[in-house]
Amino acid sequence: MPLSERTTPANWPSFSFQVTDTSSEPGVRGRCGALTLPHATVETPVFMPVGTQATVKAMTPEELAEIGFGIILGNTYHLHLRPGEELIARAGGLHRYQAWGGALLTDSGGYQVFSLTGLRRIGADGVEFQSHIDGSRHLFTPESVMQIERDIGADIVMAFDECAPFPCAHEYAREAMERTHRWAQRCVAEYDRVGRLATGGWPQALFGIVQGGVYADLREESAEFLAGLDLPGYAIGGLAVGEESSARNETIAATAARLPGAKPRYLMGVGTPIDILDAVQRGVDMFDCVLPTRNARNAQVFTARGVLNMRNAQYNEDFGPLDANCDCAVCKRHTRAYVRHLFRANEMLGPRLTTYHNLYFYHNLMRRIRESLRHGTFSAFYRSFVHDYRQEPDDSDSPNVRGQGAAPGDFREIVGGKELK
Repeated sequence: MPLSERTTPANWPSFSFQVTDTSSEPGVRGRCGALTLPHATVETPVFMPVGTQATVKAMTPEELAEIGFGIILGNTYHLHLRPGEELIARAGGLHRYQAWGGALLTDSGGYQVFSLTGLRRIGADGVEFQSHIDGSRHLFTPESVMQIERDIGADIVMAFDECAPFPCAHEYAREAMERTHRWAQRCVAEYDRVGRLATGGWPQALFGIVQGGVYADLREESAEFLAGLDLPGYAIGGLAVGEESSARNETIAATAARLPGAKPRYLMGVGTPIDILDAVQRGVDMFDCVLPTRNARNAQVFTARGVLNMRNAQYNEDFGPLDANCDCAVCKRHTRAYVRHLFRANEMLGPRLTTYHNLYFYHNLMRRIRESLRHGTFSAFYRSFVHDYRQEPDDSDSPNVRGQGAAPGDFREIVGGKELK
């Protein structure tokens, strides 16, 4: 139904999440589901491209839909600063403003605000901060963030939280977690006060964010506290900030096990393909990360046999596709040699082609993950994918996407999936 025909709450489908398949394999907690939102129904596990400033960089809305994405992200912090939520509301909400027909999720901006070291001050009521753009002062409270997200109009909105730095002491991690809990309660009160509706009139689903650093006791406590608020869904925040993958996976497992099984679980800001496989195995349903788009702009492409740097001289006369196993529009038409030329010549088409390919790679990975879960073959798929993923020879030196020489069963990657802009 066109957006113009959806003018009253009665026209919009309510939020729902249905688990459609669960893995029958021992040790695999992954499941498939259907997430129904006002603007789309999406299958889970799902990857959501990051469209921080009302755009997924280098992509048009039509190209995102062509690949098959049904939900993308926006960011409350960035959209509040520019162009402003009032303007977006006057445009009819972010969907109309950016001409996106699918669903949207907005982060609360908590990660970005707490990344502004030296430019923000935390108080009981919220966080006062200076804009990284012009130095202007702003105050985010749970109530103001809910109103900003209401005006932006995403299908899923995140509660305002504090992302503790890594590393940090147990005492500070607890303090940040407890502040996150108090703010979550205030977000729920404001969410209920306005009828759980966006300014545009459609329903919004509020997700709480589990915090607690890499401390298992705090993560368990946070998950149980937020589960008691009976929210539509839950996120695992504060990871992929420098911790070892082993600690991250232990944290994910401990947290997911204490979140309601009938609600979607969202791992924020993660990550590499192997990170996603690890998290799906532990029961996570939703993912976002800047890696496929950010790394694409740096000439790095994800392939079935690893990550390649298209600036490398070895591709100068390589007339094969970016990935021989990929059937995306880029791989069907263009060669590694041509893409390398585009980057060396600083042509804008280069980042566009690599972004399209990388997002297709991630979308296709999620499809294959869902198939393996349905057929009870996830463990075999995991082993096969990881084995092949490290086979392509490349002298790329990017630590954000390359494996660090781990043995099978102990796959470690450094994740650079979080960024301020």
